[in-house]
Amino acid sequence: MNGIDQVTLNFDAGNLKLLNAILAVVMFSIALDLRFDDFRRVARGPKPLIVGLTSQFIVLPALTFLMIVALKPMPSVAMGLILVAACPGGNISNFMTHRAKGNVALSVSMTAFATVAAIIITPANIAFWGNLYGPTREILQRTEIDPVAVAITVGFMLILPLILGMLVNARFTRFADRIRRPMQWLSMAIFVAFIVVALAANWDNFLQVAGAIIGLVILHNALAFLGGYFTATAGGLSERDRRSVTIETGIQNSGLGLILIFAFFGGLGGMAVAAALWGIWHAISGIALAAFFARREIPQ
Repeated sequence: MNGIDQVTLNFDAGNLKLLNAILAVVMFSIALDLRFDDFRRVARGPKPLIVGLTSQFIVLPALTFLMIVALKPMPSVAMGLILVAACPGGNISNFMTHRAKGNVALSVSMTAFATVAAIIITPANIAFWGNLYGPTREILQRTEIDPVAVAITVGFMLILPLILGMLVNARFTRFADRIRRPMQWLSMAIFVAFIVVALAANWDNFLQVAGAIIGLVILHNALAFLGGYFTATAGGLSERDRRSVTIETGIQNSGLGLILIFAFFGGLGGMAVAAALWGIWHAISGIALAAFFARREIPQ
């Protein structure tokens, strides 16, 4: 290894537990938007959901791989981008879809199904695409990552808070309605603040690698949005559904990515900074895209 790949961000066990707790709160806030009827509604018309999940779990990782092969970033950066692309959708996608005048029900359904499917698909995508590219294959071999351990981590961090949030929404509807939006904004603010504080403790190392990575993160995020929109268009979805799929594909759960990086990859600098920058940048780009969509009328 050399350059970026020599940098490791230090992240002690206490901070990792705190990040786990923050992600659990984030997932709980997402689940307050979910109802069991959402799953039944999707069963009656599954095409948009299938197209959306295809975009998120197949098209985005494939575009990520092609980008890596074309640009050949440092191995840890490449592995970080692959890992982020393997994660399910992020916690602010539903709010952004609403702002974009998209199909919020589809967005909520994609969040729920992608989160559940991530137990299997996230470790499978990390292993498949990571092993397909030589430099990242070496990282996987050195870390000897266990897909079962990844699946358990994903399940614990995502599924339990998801179920709890849905139960609160079903049994205490008025309470869920009152806390839904404040919880989502609060969880996002806490997550971003935590990233900033964590990076501040590693500021010198962060500065060594951030400048070389930010351009790749911006390009990767743009490919995610474009891939989502064109996949939805090719799938024959309506404009409202296309907007939902676009945002769901471009807003990734980088918090989960950070947990996996520190838990299984030892905080490898290029990976950690790529995921952290994703967590900040996708919020900026997603808000801008939602505002762009909001100004465009939906064809009747």
